[in-house]
Amino acid sequence: MKNIHLNHPEDSILTGDLAVLDAFLSAFFLSVKIDGAPAIVWGQNPATGNQFVGTKSVFNKRKIKINESHEDIDRNHDGPVADILHACFDALPDTSRIFQGDFIGFGGSAEYTPNTITYSFDEVQYSEVIVAPHTEYTAENDLRDAVAQPIKFEMESTEVCQFIQPLAFADFGPIWDRIEFAKQMSTLVEFEDAKGAKQLTKDLNAYIRDGEEVVAEEFENYQLVRLWNLVKSIKEDALKCCHHHDGPDAWIGEDAIDAEGYVMHTELGSWKLVNREEFSHANFNMGITR
Repeated sequence: MKNIHLNHPEDSILTGDLAVLDAFLSAFFLSVKIDGAPAIVWGQNPATGNQFVGTKSVFNKRKIKINESHEDIDRNHDGPVADILHACFDALPDTSRIFQGDFIGFGGSAEYTPNTITYSFDEVQYSEVIVAPHTEYTAENDLRDAVAQPIKFEMESTEVCQFIQPLAFADFGPIWDRIEFAKQMSTLVEFEDAKGAKQLTKDLNAYIRDGEEVVAEEFENYQLVRLWNLVKSIKEDALKCCHHHDGPDAWIGEDAIDAEGYVMHTELGSWKLVNREEFSHANFNMGITR
């Protein structure tokens, strides 16, 4: 399936799906989560064999927007997104594969703020476009049937296209004991159905958006929120185990941060590891400001 929205570990357990706890104990691939915009999808269209570029709208079920020419871009898009796609159509290297990445910016600067986070490079970037690739797709006949997997190799930049792929690594051994405790605690919890979990996630996000502490006893299903808080704290400890190098410095306002976060890929699924008080709170309020 296409690269769907990644879940926070603590949000993923609200319906009783505890796969993320086993994921922390299993083999994994770790990547740095880059805060770029918009998402760019490019490569060879399996339906035509032609090179294409687009946003995530290439995966639409109905109004599909696959651009195999500049004329297609003008017909399907406008404004800044069209400008970005025109540049990417010319600058991204031809390939027989299908990739997705986040757009960081046009060359000519050492500092970029594509979304909430500002990225600072050691020197001015002179490539025409700067992109952070993260996902590869395989599809036989139709992009709507594409299957996603993380990119596990270094993509080669060109004179006109700079790829940003920080190398990430971690050892989650220090959190294993707490994971076992979370599993035991889960046996005392009454989980929500899909509808209840959606509403609870909305309520929890309101606390994060307002910068308030999540106090379990303020919720009707306080046992579940206690488990949510525990898994959230395990994730935060896991973040302390994550490291990366070879990427630009990252800032939110005047505060230096490690990164937006990381993405943990396992055979059980993929989850985003993000400090919600640091990034998600800023991202929520950036949206309000906009």
